[in-house]
Amino acid sequence: MSTTIDDRAQTGSMREVLAIAAPMVISTGCDTVMIFTDRLLLAQLGPEHMNAAMAGGLTSFVTGTFFIGIIGFATALVAQHLGAGRRERCAIATAQAAIIALAAWPLLLCLRPAVHALFASSGVSPTQLALQTEFFDILNAFAGLMLLRGAFAGFFSGIGRTRVVMVSTITAMAVNIVANWLLIFGHAGLPAMGIRGSAWGSVIGSACGLVVLLAAYYAPAMRAAYGTARAWRFDRSEMATLLRFGFPGGIEMLLNLVAFNGIIMAFHARGPETATATTLMFNWDLVSFVPLIGLQIAVMSLVGRAMGARQPEVAERVVRSGLRLGWIYSGTVLIAFVGIPDLLVGVFRPGHPDPLFDAAAPLAATMIRIAAAYVLVEAVVTVVSGALRGAGDTVFTMWLSVGIHWLLLPVAVGGLHLLHLPPVVVWSTQVAAFMLCSGLFWLRWRSGKWRTIAVVAPVAAAAALDHDQDFHEPPDA
Repeated sequence: MSTTIDDRAQTGSMREVLAIAAPMVISTGCDTVMIFTDRLLLAQLGPEHMNAAMAGGLTSFVTGTFFIGIIGFATALVAQHLGAGRRERCAIATAQAAIIALAAWPLLLCLRPAVHALFASSGVSPTQLALQTEFFDILNAFAGLMLLRGAFAGFFSGIGRTRVVMVSTITAMAVNIVANWLLIFGHAGLPAMGIRGSAWGSVIGSACGLVVLLAAYYAPAMRAAYGTARAWRFDRSEMATLLRFGFPGGIEMLLNLVAFNGIIMAFHARGPETATATTLMFNWDLVSFVPLIGLQIAVMSLVGRAMGARQPEVAERVVRSGLRLGWIYSGTVLIAFVGIPDLLVGVFRPGHPDPLFDAAAPLAATMIRIAAAYVLVEAVVTVVSGALRGAGDTVFTMWLSVGIHWLLLPVAVGGLHLLHLPPVVVWSTQVAAFMLCSGLFWLRWRSGKWRTIAVVAPVAAAAALDHDQDFHEPPDA
């Protein structure tokens, strides 16, 4: 069935973006719920358990971000192949991402001594130090599961079958929450493992999510349509393309998360009260940001497909639609951050009287209210940066994003530990600097330089226009 003129006019509409984005927003929302629930359960044991999970979990993620960034470009690469009419290359691109994931796994294990030394020099309390080290070690041992999930999720995001990713993430979330409840507190006759139980719950949930992706990837329909069963091989050309365009994304994620982790540690090293307030604030910051990553992945996929089919005008419509959807969500978050910050903080109140939490709560509420200033800007940055990556403009995105984060790090360290400014003043400065610098993403998109980047050669761009099962959300296998 050929695409009609009216159908093409709707390409890139909010309806189409939402069809791809909704399952991804739910997926990233589930990731948020997993992290949020982990910290909520650990908060019942005390603020330092919650702080340790944030520091240890974030550090585990940081160590893998270079490879996550490279693997993440597989979404755009798969989408561009599909848009260019080269279905057979979609699974080959995915195989290269999986090969990178497997090769990275032993390398991540070698980072453990360096991370232990970093923790020891961070200045956190001895109790938190022991807890976050234990939490990190378990996650680090199974870091390859996270990388493999990213590789196979990128395939389904790239071809538009985002509901598969959603089912995988919902499965991981459900298993994680149940396992955490059982293992942290020792229910159903199991031993109470505390923070170790939270880490093991995350590992078990991630493994179950990967099983769902693999089952769908090797399903008969996928084997017939994309040749997934015969694509498992090293392909020099495909690997070179993935590394060329994914490498900047890997560097970007690594340096950004190192800077972000440094900012967190700078606040945590200010003392237990500031550490607790910062953790409470960033717990809710996750809620404002992580679901937007689902929208970003959808925009990256649709822009990548449009550029593979040489339709930059469709990419423009995708971005406009993505911005509208992002503002709707972020506007809701803004209202909550401004209107009920004390209620949001109170969600994490321990089940027993805790003077540390009581002392940190007012500062946390103030920091949440200040964070409301940038949530709409955050939506713009997330959507536009996803579009630039989908078009292959990864080098500029890397330099700008890294530059912003590494500007914020010395501001935090200098303000907190050299000038000894109040944490609320330093946080306000962070928010203001982020808002001022982020407009450069929009200016880059408006410049149109992304239109001239060629990631894949169009083989059947005309066929891509005949896409009743391609460009729009196809039925899941």
